[in-house]
This record gives sequence, C-alpha cells and structure tokens, in this order.
Amino acid sequence: MRLSYTVDAAHDSRAIRQLAMSPLRLSAKLWKHIKWNGTILVNGKAVRNARLRVRAGDALTMIWQEGSPVVPVDLPLDVLYEDEAFLIVNKPAAMIVHPTHREARDTLVHAVAGYFRSRGEAAGIHPLYRLDRDTTGIVILAKSARIQHAMTQCHGQIYREYLALVTGQLNREKGRIDMPIGRDTSKANHWQVRADGKRALTEYKVMASCPAYSLLKIHLLTGRTHQIRVHFSALGHPLLGDAAYGGPRDAIARQALHAWRVRFRHPLTGKEIQVQAPVSQDMRRLIGPNIVSRETPSFLYW
Repeated sequence: MRLSYTVDAAHDSRAIRQLAMSPLRLSAKLWKHIKWNGTILVNGKAVRNARLRVRAGDALTMIWQEGSPVVPVDLPLDVLYEDEAFLIVNKPAAMIVHPTHREARDTLVHAVAGYFRSRGEAAGIHPLYRLDRDTTGIVILAKSARIQHAMTQCHGQIYREYLALVTGQLNREKGRIDMPIGRDTSKANHWQVRADGKRALTEYKVMASCPAYSLLKIHLLTGRTHQIRVHFSALGHPLLGDAAYGGPRDAIARQALHAWRVRFRHPLTGKEIQVQAPVSQDMRRLIGPNIVSRETPSFLYW
C-alpha cells in the first residue's frame, strides 16, 4: 500500500509522527506497522526518524505491505462490489464472519483470503462490522487497516438497511425504538432491554404484512449486539425463526434478518457507493404472494 501527502501550510514544521495522527488519521496500530516494517520517504528520500520535522510543500510517502494471517480456503463467495479499497460481499446463513477458535476454516474471512489468493492479490482483510451467523446479507471489508480506521470512526459513516420478518402486525407503520440494551447475565451470548444498558436506537418501516407476520425495513442508528432481534422481541414481535428471542421456527429455521442495502462516501474518491444484496430464498419464499406490499411491487428489486 502507498499513501502520499503533500504537507500544507497548516502543518508546516510538524513531525512525521504527528502527521500520521492528523491529518492522515492513521490508527496507532497501522502507524507502528509502517514505522517498523514499512518505508517512509520525504521528497523521495528514505528517512527513519519519525520525529523529523517536514516543511510545507514537502512530499511525504508511506509504503507498507498489507496482508492477512488468515489461512486461505476455497469457499463460495458472492461478491457484490470491489475496488482498490473495499470488497463487499453477500454473506450466506450459517457462516460466521471471524473464527471463534484457531482450528476454524469455514468463516467469511477464510473465504475472502481464498478469493484474494486466487487473484494473486496481497490485501488485508478488515470487516467493518459483523453479522450474526444466521443473518444474511452485506458485509463490507476494507483491504487496508487505514481504510478500516477511516470508516469506523463513527457509526453513521455507513448507512445500513435491513429487512426483517417479525411476528404479527405492528400498531404503527413506522417508528423509532429507543430502548437501552445490556447483557443478559442469565444466558450466554444473550442480550436484553435493561435500564442500565447502552442506548440503542432502531428506525423501522412496515413494507408489507399478512395476518401472521410483517416485513420491515430497518435502519440502525446505533450498533449494539443483537440490536434488531432484542428490540423487536421486547416489543412483542420477535423475528421469525429467532428461537433465542422468542420467535417461532415453523416457517423458517433461522432468524429472518437480511442486511439489505448500504450507502457510504468513499474515503479515497469522495464518490457515494450504494450496494444492495439479493434476499435469500428462505426469506423470499415468505415474502411471496401471501404478503401484501404497502409499496410498489418492485420494492425488493428482484
């Protein structure tokens, strides 16, 4: 990877290590990697002194090798978008994003490592967020730690929409859920609405419904663990298939949740990137002719 920057008047006489934090906004981890394992050039000449002060107009270049310690595995990968900074994929159900033990070889990052190996590409693998094992849909991966750091400074930098099938019919066609979420200490890997939890905000809109369940479009304003599942369970409308939070499993064998659309501003080009992931067959079957759409028939774009 190569990062080039021409020192402006506002940063005249700053040390290189100061520029790494601002305006370059490198994470502390990446800066250490560059300092000890990469190459730093000032006006084309290599320097080793991170305290060296540069002047306005100087050309600063940092070069480092990106890579990943993940073992490459040849697994199917549904690529939705790719450029020099990002790989965006459609994750299937029954796949976790990161390995939970050293012997794991069937995770999303293993599949991505296999994809990069098949293309002869030396890239980092940095998921910007996680989806639960049985949640399908869009996962954005940065190809460098620098891009990951730039994109994860605040939750709102990536606008994400989900589709969910919840039991019953909601009283309101759209709304905002503002309920704090904390760990349920009585169950492993389980969360609940509780007064001493962290604030959690979820926006929703009813897109279609039938007597037994409703299709919702959901936007997260915060990113708490299991936020969608916990919030709708607390409202008395758990997700179909989500037995952990009270949802029935007769119609679908997993939580009916799909990371549907994302939108963000590209940190290198400034261009707005929009990506949509097709809905998996098990959810699509339930959104079929028995559910009445409140929007145009093409609202799912398939």
